[in-house]
Amino acid sequence: MRVNHEVSSVDDLSTRERVAESILENGPSTATTLATRLGLTPAAVRRHLEHLVEQGLVESREERVRGQRRRGRPARVFGLTAAGRDTFAHSYDDLAAEALRFLRATGGDTAVMEFARHRLADFRQRYERLLHGVPVEDQAAVLARALTDDGFAASASTTPLGEQICQHHCPVAHVAEEFPQLCEAETEIFGELLGSHVQRLATIAHGDGVCTTHLPRATQTTTNAVSPTEGESS
Repeated sequence: MRVNHEVSSVDDLSTRERVAESILENGPSTATTLATRLGLTPAAVRRHLEHLVEQGLVESREERVRGQRRRGRPARVFGLTAAGRDTFAHSYDDLAAEALRFLRATGGDTAVMEFARHRLADFRQRYERLLHGVPVEDQAAVLARALTDDGFAASASTTPLGEQICQHHCPVAHVAEEFPQLCEAETEIFGELLGSHVQRLATIAHGDGVCTTHLPRATQTTTNAVSPTEGESS
């Protein structure tokens, strides 16, 4: 019986990790959604969620409803807390923050912003190659896949007003809490890569469940080069 209990304990831990990873990758989710996604029963998922909530790794809140609210009580969604995100990799947070504090003290906020842009130079070059020749309507999805490969667990979706890119994990979230220039530089890069105005709606660094970048539909158009003689009167 003791062996069975040990096996059960290991299985429970593995399943809780799967639940937490699913929330990380897909954002705040209901117990029913998690159960469907993981092939578990809703009762089993709720049991694991209760344990994660008790540990302070997951928190529950009412689901945010866009548009007209449906009848009945709002569904509850479960999202990772700061402590929950800490269980995933955050490399060299303390060292990075200390270095940026020194940079700010010696060069000011402008120097921090320049560093943030420099840090993303390699990302930009690689993403430019990936997006080259990709139809405008597919660019958000391609960028999301590239971000996922780089550890951001990103996804792209279409809304009535345009496209959205959601990043469910941010390796530098803790540092970005103190240095928002990291988020600002990333938003700039997205706009330049996609050739359109983009708007950051939410960030993990500011306590939101995901980093959400909105691409208004009105700007999702291609830019045609104009020859020097076009538009001149004959």
